[in-house]
Amino acid sequence: MTEAITTTGSTVPRRQLGRYLRDLRNKSRLTVRAAGAQLEWSEAKIWRIETGQTSLRSLDVEAMCKVYGASADMTEALMGLAKETKARGWWHSYGDAIPEYFDVYIGLEEAASHFSWYESELVPGLFQTEDYARAVIRADNQGADDAEVERRVHVRIARQALLTRVTHPPVFNVVLNEAILHRPVGGEEAAHGQLKRLIEVSELPTVSLRVVPFDAGLHHGIMSGTFELLRFPLNGNGQDTEPPTVYVESFTGALYLDKPHEVARYDTAFTNIWESSLDESASRELITQVTRELGK
Repeated sequence: MTEAITTTGSTVPRRQLGRYLRDLRNKSRLTVRAAGAQLEWSEAKIWRIETGQTSLRSLDVEAMCKVYGASADMTEALMGLAKETKARGWWHSYGDAIPEYFDVYIGLEEAASHFSWYESELVPGLFQTEDYARAVIRADNQGADDAEVERRVHVRIARQALLTRVTHPPVFNVVLNEAILHRPVGGEEAAHGQLKRLIEVSELPTVSLRVVPFDAGLHHGIMSGTFELLRFPLNGNGQDTEPPTVYVESFTGALYLDKPHEVARYDTAFTNIWESSLDESASRELITQVTRELGK
């Protein structure tokens, strides 16, 4: 295995903070000029903040949230995010400066135009059924009461509207490790329903779903583990509106990588995994076969 690359910085928190502040400003029906006048800042400063080109003090964020009429919870979350804009790299550790309920990843997910996604252990959240999601969420949140589990299940299922979004739906290239198909998460009935859901998702025009079989041998996914490479729409000049970002989730937090050499390494890994997998038709046949065997 090659030596790990250490991240030296990330624009992800700045981009996310800028997006949320822009949305708050728009909801408050304030123009950039009007917002700048109330804050006694230049329009250029507001623009740099909203496009993620500068870090912010939490006190500045608090002032903006006050002008925009943000709730106390949102203000707290964005002030926590502001503290991360000065960080060298960005590891979002849940329950730290940023409140747990404030899921920064969802903002990236909604803005992305293309996903290159490898999953080694579980069905991706966007493809999960309610029963499967409930089993995963309950296992990952020991001690959570039923109401909290159901709230999280609802959020996960609501996110799936992204798959059939009418305006500019994102494109998904997804590879699953074959072990996922044989793992009866939530019991056999839940697993059977989940496999049927995978077959349905694989037929969506924006989804290319593949399976890397056990007999594929050594491939880059064995070294990389689960990851997502998100790309974003191009602007009028054919340039990325945001830099591609790699999202890696662990047991205690999530790592966001957007340095060119980091993205390039994961891009190479995904290409290798994609080429090691069965094509879409053969993958669907394998999922169908396992579904039949589980349904007996």
